[in-house]
Amino acid sequence: MTRYGMIIDLRSCIGCGACIAACDMENETPWEEGKRRTHVPRFTFGSYPNITVVYMPRLCMHCENPPCVSVCPTGASHVTVDGVVLVDHEICIGCKYCVVACPYDARYVDERMRSVDKCTFCYTNRVLKGDVPACDATCPGRVRIFGDLDDPNSEAGRLAASGLAKPLRPDLGTNPKVLYVPKVKSM
Repeated sequence: MTRYGMIIDLRSCIGCGACIAACDMENETPWEEGKRRTHVPRFTFGSYPNITVVYMPRLCMHCENPPCVSVCPTGASHVTVDGVVLVDHEICIGCKYCVVACPYDARYVDERMRSVDKCTFCYTNRVLKGDVPACDATCPGRVRIFGDLDDPNSEAGRLAASGLAKPLRPDLGTNPKVLYVPKVKSM
């Protein structure tokens, strides 16, 4: 069985925004701040002259224990057999329970669809057709590495197994399938 996930190598991200543009174009998301499936905030650590800048691509973590799914009253938020967390826009009532329940701030309300929206890993429009998500395909620095986290022959699987890539906020118990290779020693 496939367990899709993504490794994000923070050592290589330059904050160019190509992933955001590719996602917006591929998924026809609104071009409004705060209403995007992915974003890349910038963090600065240290003080002059020892400053480190980290660009940290953020998206839905596609958790193995997703709190957004357990609070959804209609079943619109669900997990595929491949472990991808999706929202069925046809049955979403826009109650926003999932928006509040997501500890990663990965969901927003798309007023055009009258539904909650979020990253889907481009599951239906690319992954099921054998391609990688648009953000991965577009990244000039090869920051995003999509694949089966359990496949030892895939780059994503090897990085996940290496222990180099770490989950964001493991203390939450959500078991995210988006893992980060840190740029700085403590993350």
